[in-house]
Amino acid sequence: MPRRSAALLVLALALSACGTSGGGGGGREEITVWLMRDTATDEFVQRFETEFEREHTGFDVKVQIQEWNGITQKVTSALASTDPPDVIEVGNTQVAQYVASKGVTDLSDKKAELGGDDWVPGLAEPGAVDGKQFGVPFYAANRVVIYRKDLFAAANVTPPTTRAEWLETTRKLDQGDQQGIYLPGQNWYTLAGFVWDEGGDLAQESGGSWKGALNTPQALAGMDFYKQLQALGDGPRDSDEAKPQQTDVVATGKVAQYIAAPGSAKLVAKANPALADQLGFFPVPGKTADRPGAVFTGGSDLIIPLASSRQSGAYEVVKALAGEQWQVELAKTMNYVPNRRSLATKIGDDPGTTAMAKGAANGHATPNSPNWAAVEARNPIKEFQTAVLTGTDPATAAARADTVITQALNSGK
Repeated sequence: MPRRSAALLVLALALSACGTSGGGGGGREEITVWLMRDTATDEFVQRFETEFEREHTGFDVKVQIQEWNGITQKVTSALASTDPPDVIEVGNTQVAQYVASKGVTDLSDKKAELGGDDWVPGLAEPGAVDGKQFGVPFYAANRVVIYRKDLFAAANVTPPTTRAEWLETTRKLDQGDQQGIYLPGQNWYTLAGFVWDEGGDLAQESGGSWKGALNTPQALAGMDFYKQLQALGDGPRDSDEAKPQQTDVVATGKVAQYIAAPGSAKLVAKANPALADQLGFFPVPGKTADRPGAVFTGGSDLIIPLASSRQSGAYEVVKALAGEQWQVELAKTMNYVPNRRSLATKIGDDPGTTAMAKGAANGHATPNSPNWAAVEARNPIKEFQTAVLTGTDPATAAARADTVITQALNSGK
């Protein structure tokens, strides 16, 4: 949910060294795996390498940690090389971009064996391109509502389960200098969830062409709900969660709730230790109580470069990392959502992770186009939000944003 001489030399050296096929001891086949920085702890990686090699005696696994900065060019170069790494972790919204290079292995025939029918939708959907499964879901993370338990108790309200209840509850909490909710005007991932709840999307594909979809009844209804909720606090209308940092605002003690990944609660508590025991979590409410609100699912997928000569070993690594044992352990270690919905009950009782896992059941991804990054770079969705929140006719603002989205998604065609 989704960064040139010396640098090129480093890249060339890295690529030339990453795919050694005979480096394992005792004639074992060496499998090189690229995982991203902070995806897992060093202990997790070491334990996986050791246990995988014990159970698969013909392989020697080497996990190499990559930095997010510059990773797109590095992966693109790796996919174009003749000896790439064998398994690569990529952002779930990046799969379509890499598949467009024609350098990713189609794993459609492995989907059933990997439990694909149970995958979290927001990871599975962007991993599939043109009806074929190239990316295997690795882990997920999504936003929840983080709330002040003491302020909810003082107002005699409890976490809501529907959007209507959420508005009513937030109005009761929005009193005096206390904000019912801190919601910046340009939190576009949250808006996307409301649009999906209404049955809409940010863009739609038809006949091989894309078109922005904000100027539709569904998307406009989602924006209307966003406007109602955003008004029940003092969030700026013309900036996002980083300007100012919303955790700093919440740490002042005058905010009853905000929307973020559960881990941000630790930042609030660090800034204001008095709030450490007062922060609770609940899924973003949906239109009805039987289903949580739609959320953008961030996270990663695993891909196998087509040029790898170690396809069988690479698949065994993917199968293990995507399997129940390592999924549950990774989720517990890093407070992630596992790749399968059925594993949500096996990850312990951490309240933030539990709320996140419930929300992931209604997870979604951004439009599955290799050009989506160009939309985010300009981000007319943010401009649309600010325009509506400052008085512009919603349909007019949406049509303007749709023009930018449509041009970006069809670029190069």
